[in-house]
Amino acid sequence: MLDKSYLVPWGKRGSLSTDTEAAVLAELVHESTPLPAGVRRERFERSFAASVGSRHAISVNSGAVALQMAIRMLDLAPGDEVIATPQTHRATVQPLLDHDVQVRFCDIDPTTLNLDPAALESLITPRTRALLLVHYGGCPAEMDTVMALARRHGFLVLEDCVHALGARYRGRSPGSLADLATFSLRNAKSGTALGEGGLITCDRDDWAERLHRLRAPDRDTRTVHPQPAGLPGTSYAMPLQRGCVRRPGSDATMPEGVAALGQAQLAGVETAVARRRALAGRLDEVLARYPFLTPQSAPAHSVHAYHLYTCLADHQELRDRLVLALDRRGVEIQLRYFPQHLLPQWRHRGHLRGECPVAERSWFEQHLNLPCHPMLTHHQQDYLIEALDGALAELNGGAPAPARVPATACGPR
Repeated sequence: MLDKSYLVPWGKRGSLSTDTEAAVLAELVHESTPLPAGVRRERFERSFAASVGSRHAISVNSGAVALQMAIRMLDLAPGDEVIATPQTHRATVQPLLDHDVQVRFCDIDPTTLNLDPAALESLITPRTRALLLVHYGGCPAEMDTVMALARRHGFLVLEDCVHALGARYRGRSPGSLADLATFSLRNAKSGTALGEGGLITCDRDDWAERLHRLRAPDRDTRTVHPQPAGLPGTSYAMPLQRGCVRRPGSDATMPEGVAALGQAQLAGVETAVARRRALAGRLDEVLARYPFLTPQSAPAHSVHAYHLYTCLADHQELRDRLVLALDRRGVEIQLRYFPQHLLPQWRHRGHLRGECPVAERSWFEQHLNLPCHPMLTHHQQDYLIEALDGALAELNGGAPAPARVPATACGPR
């Protein structure tokens, strides 16, 4: 399956490119302002913070670095416990391997595929220091319940918003729902700034100051003494400056080109997400006619961003047959993500199968992701709907669904 060209490919880019973005980059290349100056970076940070409703946004050079630095803010000590979701990309929990802490994986809700608040409470102990969760696929987690538990038991919450740009939870944006949040601007995300970049959002001024220090060394440049005249090769005297690093940092600063493109793309996020939602609506209509396949759904008080369109089959044989049927029709299917607690690095720390039975059954037996991204043309979207309907009819014993799905304009031509 990996060496073929698909009629409906998996999304390699999640945002829409425009002439405006090209003009922004051309201006950046030709102007005389030093690229490390940070003018565009600071503007992008202010705009991004305002867009998600957070007091601070600190940009860095990747989403993985954003997670690493955000986890540093949790001040984890040896023996602390951290609760995390198993239904996420490995980057969400990978930085915890660098800390001498016990990670307790919390099972997921079978409908939203987010961390299940009902399962969460039984995992909380007096040593629980933090919780890491993800808004899986762009479906917001049940944050009111989660934050109420966090406040009652005194632990911090970090939300990984890598899928959730453009989502809403009770009218608020992910990135402002917990103590800390992280975002990625990598390839397939709804904001894709030159393929890499990340942000951390928070409301605490002291955390923002620490994050700025972690992002880059804090240098104190001052005049030390004048350069003596008469040295070989010199015909004048001038002050000699010597830099002193007051605090070390990681030099993870977001490049100006990434920030400039990120700023230009902010206005287009809602358009890209609207196209995802429109296509998701068409896919929902097909699935509604076949009761053996159920889409992931967001509660009525939430708005799904559809970074991923995920559906669940009744059993593994059905799921596997559907994947093969769609592959034969030229539709690229992916399964995201393998349960984190069963990866080798976590099994090495004592995690075993059976720890999160809902997440395990979902991935091994039910779960598949359909292409749903704004770069699909109208023709590709129509073909996807036809292919899905045909594959499901085939699995339904050759009986086609009774109604046709009306064509809807929801993507670029």
